[in-house]
Amino acid sequence: MPTPLKILSASQIRAADAYTIEHEPIASIALMERAAFKCLVWFSEHCKKTPRFYVFCGLGNNGGDGLALALMFYKSGYDHVNVFILRYSDKTSLDFDENFKRLSELKEIKIVELNKSNLADNFPTLGNGDIIIDAVFGTGISKEITGFVAECIQKMNSAAQTNPTIEIISIDMPSGLFADVHSNPESPIIKAATTLTFQCPKLAFMFPENSEFVGDVVVLDINLHEKYIEQTTTEHYFLEKSFVKSLIKPRKKFSHKGIFGHALIIAGSYGKIGAALLAGSACLRSGVGLLTMYVPKCGYEIIQIGIPEAMTVTDSGLVESGRLKVESENNFIQNILSTFNFQLSTFNSIGIGPGIGIDKSTQTVVMDFLKNSSQPLVIDADALNILSLNNVKTQGFASLPPDSILTPHPKEFERLTRKVENDFDRHALQINFSKEHKVYVILKGANTCITTPEGKSYFNSTGNPGMAKGGSGDILTGILTGLLAQGYSCLNTCLLGVYIHGLAGDLAKKNKGEIGMISGDIIEFLPQAFINLQN
Repeated sequence: MPTPLKILSASQIRAADAYTIEHEPIASIALMERAAFKCLVWFSEHCKKTPRFYVFCGLGNNGGDGLALALMFYKSGYDHVNVFILRYSDKTSLDFDENFKRLSELKEIKIVELNKSNLADNFPTLGNGDIIIDAVFGTGISKEITGFVAECIQKMNSAAQTNPTIEIISIDMPSGLFADVHSNPESPIIKAATTLTFQCPKLAFMFPENSEFVGDVVVLDINLHEKYIEQTTTEHYFLEKSFVKSLIKPRKKFSHKGIFGHALIIAGSYGKIGAALLAGSACLRSGVGLLTMYVPKCGYEIIQIGIPEAMTVTDSGLVESGRLKVESENNFIQNILSTFNFQLSTFNSIGIGPGIGIDKSTQTVVMDFLKNSSQPLVIDADALNILSLNNVKTQGFASLPPDSILTPHPKEFERLTRKVENDFDRHALQINFSKEHKVYVILKGANTCITTPEGKSYFNSTGNPGMAKGGSGDILTGILTGLLAQGYSCLNTCLLGVYIHGLAGDLAKKNKGEIGMISGDIIEFLPQAFINLQN
């Protein structure tokens, strides 16, 4: 069975290189050439015309990668290849030295050595369509860049910022960016349009704080030894199609609706029945067998007309207020039981939160509901806000059933926990929260992150800025509730749900554009997303 793509640390990647060199076996410089060749293939596919390349190389193996690429550019017939060596030290790597020697023997390629004294005079004048290749520092960097190298980085960034036709392409890592820890955004860091990284994505690529440095990420498989990758443990993963499609359960010929579960979604309030409509529609499109919508009376006709496939049950809240409010001594749980005349465990999954509001009476019934629930829940939106408002932080979140799925956006997560200084701190806090309270947390955003009670994290690869519209989160809640009802594990519900949600958004973007698409378009393209994933 396929496994998710591992996100390895800088030290693990170096160990993978060493293991490959020893056990393939392959010479280290040949492995460097393999990486450079994969870069060359990418450039040949993405350069529509013959550009002028300006390759800036450091003195270590990342610089060696740049020199190897420059040599391949020349051998492939590219006429305009310019190489700049940043002489910030007397020390060089052996593979850098070998590639430098090979390149120096070619009269057709100009090599310029930059240092503190000549940088102002020898830095090139860049023009329209030029491509800067950043091969100064890779994953080995451990401190902020200073001196003339910092000035050189500033000049490269400035050239690309001044002339948008100039692109910076970083090899493996944008120079100056740390792979595994927070980087000071004020320090000198290359701002790449694209990063061609080797073998696996780096943790730093997953967070919004580094988006201006990383640009688009392309993972180039350089065939590091499979055995090392398989036996190396990590807590961080990246979701790709080849893995996620393996999670989908095939449907048998004689299946019936009872096999695919009965979901309950508790949603909506006066003026926010749209949230219930979106969540319910998405739940049905995720493949659930039966769906019951539990809404205030003011939403009855809307849900009946908007989602005719769903059963609709109303709460005893007042029509005028539309609140999830009780009129007797019965609490929220007892209302549901008296309505259905059976236990909540009859439902295979329950989602709660979209559009329910945070009225005081709603808070009371939601907290009672959470405390009396024994099965994992999908908890979103106002249900999360109610949790934060009721001081559950000091009570150890005792109201949360184990293995529940929480789907906060960053501000909701901050209200549940605390304010943090950077994305790395938030990620650590998210992991600790999942472990401590034995829940799954889906922190929504670009590269949506799923953390598990075991302390693992999974970053998503689908989705786009066009999904940053009201209602998108309600749709995710519906998808998750539908998948959970079908018997998917809590983990696989999160992985498949988040991926398919983003994939539907990507299909909507392709057809309607990022600006014009609305959250309802995600539901429209959910069937196509499942087809795309299965194919």
